Amino acid sequence: MFEFVRSLWDVDSLSPHGICLLWRPELIWTHVVSDTLIALAYFSIPGALATFVSRRPDIVFGWMFWSFAVFITACGATHLFAIWTLWVPDYGAEALVKAVTALASVATAIALWKLLPQALALPSPTQLRRANEELKARIAERDRALAALELATAEQRRTEALLRQSQKMEAIGQLTGGVAHDFNNLLNVVLANLERVERRLDPASPLLGPVRDAMTGAERAAAVTHKLLAFARKQPLSPVSSDVNGLIGAFAELLRGTIGPQIRLETDLAPDLPRVELDPNQFENAILNLAVNARDAMPKGGVLTLATRALRPEEGLGLAGGPAEAGLVVEVRDTGAGMPPEVAARAFEPFFTTKPLGQGTGLGLSQVFGFAQQSGGTAAIVIGPQGGTIVRLLFPAPAPRTAPAPAAATAEPPALPGLSLAGA
Repeated sequence: MFEFVRSLWDVDSLSPHGICLLWRPELIWTHVVSDTLIALAYFSIPGALATFVSRRPDIVFGWMFWSFAVFITACGATHLFAIWTLWVPDYGAEALVKAVTALASVATAIALWKLLPQALALPSPTQLRRANEELKARIAERDRALAALELATAEQRRTEALLRQSQKMEAIGQLTGGVAHDFNNLLNVVLANLERVERRLDPASPLLGPVRDAMTGAERAAAVTHKLLAFARKQPLSPVSSDVNGLIGAFAELLRGTIGPQIRLETDLAPDLPRVELDPNQFENAILNLAVNARDAMPKGGVLTLATRALRPEEGLGLAGGPAEAGLVVEVRDTGAGMPPEVAARAFEPFFTTKPLGQGTGLGLSQVFGFAQQSGGTAAIVIGPQGGTIVRLLFPAPAPRTAPAPAAATAEPPALPGLSLAGA
């Protein structure tokens, strides 16, 4: 074995390859230039492969690139030895380089054939593109589902908030009604006794003035209890079949004197509205309360509009204990600064007011709310699209009767969310 290896390095009996070319320059340099270019290319390709695999660790079958790099590098070495043996007959070293090249090429070829089924199983660019498009479609579908879920969740939260508001208003109404009823009875006793004292006092008595002041205070307290009873829907009403447009038209002149000359009163009354069952006096009182609130919201002047229109089917759902096919809406609009949403959500609560201390009782809107619900309807506050505030009173029209209905015990209408349209 040693002798075999030693014989490979024995060059004494060998001649350089240039002798075979008769040292013709055109042949010699053609071989030199060609083999040099091939060797440089062979050495460059493995460098590119190594750089690619090093920077792309995620590449599939990266070891195969390294096998090609070794094989191509060995091929480049054989071409360098072809140049060297033109002048130096080191054919043994050249043979060893070729042997290494042969081993690398055979190993690479075997590995490549074994790898071929796995490589063919890899998805093609077309398949990848289709899979990517399908994935995009599924992502878009998921996003739409998430958006729908978020919308449903937001709607559920809004409905729960309205339910809590309705329950709170009902609880406040029950508490307020009970307290106001008992307090009103006590005030009646106080007023009756003060009237008896006033009748028995001498007109010149110094006690007559304090007694009359006490009577005035008691009467004011009684007025407050009446407003609380209206909010609690326990105030006695005298509903009659009424033409709302006619009531507003007859009441408009009184309102002009109340709101002052700096505010312009306009009416927008829809024709052919159904008649509704309500107490005309309490209706005018409710409109007056809303007009005064609107006036206070426009200290520098503006426009106050009283409008009526037919009740839409979706607005009538739940009114008077069931879906109302007919009815009407009364809107009181102003061009003031409007209400923030957090204020509008509490505006119907008794004693809630944004006015300075001593300038408002906070019972005007709560009385309007109670009157609307006691009349079988509801009330809502809407922020105007151009600013300002819109207060809506919704009243259902009585259903036509084909036969007289038996007398039934008076029952309070079911509690309704007072701000069910505030987000409309």
